[in-house]
Amino acid sequence: MGVDVATIGETMVLMVPEPPVDPVDASVFRRTLGGAESNVAITLSRLGAQASWHSALGDDAFGHYIADHVRQQGVQCHVRHDSDRVTALYLKEIRESGTTVRYYRKESAASQLTSEDADALLRTTPRVVHTTGITPWLSETNHATIQQLWKRCGASSVKSFDVNFRPALHTADAAPALQALANSSDIVFCGDDEAAHLWGTSTAQDVRQVLNGPQLLIVKHGAHGASVFTPAGAHFEPARTVEVVEVVGAGDALASGFLFGHLQGLEPQHSLALGTELAARAVQITGDLPDVEPLPSIGQD
Repeated sequence: MGVDVATIGETMVLMVPEPPVDPVDASVFRRTLGGAESNVAITLSRLGAQASWHSALGDDAFGHYIADHVRQQGVQCHVRHDSDRVTALYLKEIRESGTTVRYYRKESAASQLTSEDADALLRTTPRVVHTTGITPWLSETNHATIQQLWKRCGASSVKSFDVNFRPALHTADAAPALQALANSSDIVFCGDDEAAHLWGTSTAQDVRQVLNGPQLLIVKHGAHGASVFTPAGAHFEPARTVEVVEVVGAGDALASGFLFGHLQGLEPQHSLALGTELAARAVQITGDLPDVEPLPSIGQD
């Protein structure tokens, strides 16, 4: 019996100044980790789904720390430890002007995913395969691997893709490549701000015109909520009004909630309601992973 969701992508060690000060003045850093695909796998596992995460890590202390941590969250961890490459890391730079992150990931182990990694994922016979626009843009090798994986999935697995546009990573020619991957997927998540930057769209309907391939398209509107487009029409789900602590992880939480609802056979609007609820919980905490308890009863009555 296969897993419910298999994810593939890079997870990095995150170094956070402790206490939260400018890194120039920090003498102590707290070690944690972050990665869109592992975030989704962990949240789905906490929700009760069977989830696996696939990647490559360095054969180093950071790599073994990440693999152990993900396994401890109940996720099936399928990683290839590469002795020739390192585990990527990123640093939180906390300043009065705001918090930014700086990446140290060039030629990391996860930037060289291969057919071996795709084979390991397919052997889990997942109902859903999930990745993001970050993974294929780490290298030409990764792009080719994800394209091959998408073709090999065929009709046996639902292909889920989160555009996850990153200005520091994606170059000017990313727009057509991300559009092509999205349009060859079944479920797609995309922020309206991301779509505006990539394709010059101004409304959710414009995004649907650009991304007309997926059966289900979720357009995120930040603090306002999200819309889901289906063959039958569109539904808007407003965001719950909450005190925002940090927005990091909200998109992964929304994707996790929507995919979990989809796996449970909920209607798309009910899956979106679950996703927006988890996103609201994610922005109220420092960190990427929302509390899933108590799980709201949505679309069950």
